[in-house]
Amino acid sequence: MRRVTGIGGIFFTAKDPSALRAWYKRHLGIDVQEWGGAAFPWTDSDGKPTGGMTVWSVAPEDSKQFAPGTAPFMINYRVDDLHAVVAALRAEGCNVLDRIDESEYGKFAWVIDP
Repeated sequence: MRRVTGIGGIFFTAKDPSALRAWYKRHLGIDVQEWGGAAFPWTDSDGKPTGGMTVWSVAPEDSKQFAPGTAPFMINYRVDDLHAVVAALRAEGCNVLDRIDESEYGKFAWVIDP
């Protein structure tokens, strides 16, 4: 079974998220939106949309967005079959939360790495 197929999102915290977002916007040209991040639509080598995007977002240092994880970042990995990957990780003894969310943004499960 193929597991990770790509990156769907990169989320991290900062002491001063507004200043850091401004720095990324000014120096790297990231189109930071009011919600605190940016979306990078996927394209092929000719620049044509291929369906999908990678989200990038900066949260305040005291954000509980990544709970129960304690790392200052979270990465959303894309997979072909979320339910199968979750089942395999549980069978391998990984720390997988007993929760899968499904919305218009996709399907999400939480795995806490060591």
